[in-house]
Amino acid sequence: MTTSTDHAPAPLTVGFDLDLTLIDTRPGIKAAWEAFSAESGIPVDADLVVNRLGPPLEHEMAHWVPADLVTEMVARYRALYPAYAIEPSAPMPGARDAIRAVREAGGRTIVVTAKNGPHAALHLAHLGIEPDALVGGLWAEGKAEALRAHGAQVYVGDHIGDVRGAATAGALSVAVATGPCAPEELKEAGADVVLTDLTDFRAWWEGYLA
Repeated sequence: MTTSTDHAPAPLTVGFDLDLTLIDTRPGIKAAWEAFSAESGIPVDADLVVNRLGPPLEHEMAHWVPADLVTEMVARYRALYPAYAIEPSAPMPGARDAIRAVREAGGRTIVVTAKNGPHAALHLAHLGIEPDALVGGLWAEGKAEALRAHGAQVYVGDHIGDVRGAATAGALSVAVATGPCAPEELKEAGADVVLTDLTDFRAWWEGYLA
């Protein structure tokens, strides 16, 4: 007999960062910055940019233009982004299998990224990676907003900002050392688990569920 208080348990929800966690966007972002520099005449070291991916675009743009031009230049960069950044980007090793492992266990996946939502959606669609939900425009502790809203118990990311976001949301922080932060830095920031890359995720996940 069921009552009004009986309900199925909520599925396990795992959040993933995008850049350098699920997708290697470095080739595309480098191409987009080079196009932006050529079009605007603003000198930009695109190699330096892609070696410190993680924070929002506005933070990076502020290194190259005066503060009063950041909003305008971000808009110009974003207008160029789809033509240059989507095609060259590729899945990170193990990314598709990590999503599949969560699904096979009856779980849900959510991508929470500092990248704006429309561009994140273009990347995911181009590579055929289909999370159950996508939230863009959130960084570090701000990611906790979406993680809490979707009931994420685990958040996977490559940056110490992702570790802070997981902690703020009360989620387990699983860090992958595939971005700008070394394993030791991720551990010092408070990551609960540090994996070499997402090819190690399935084994960890199966152990976590056991």
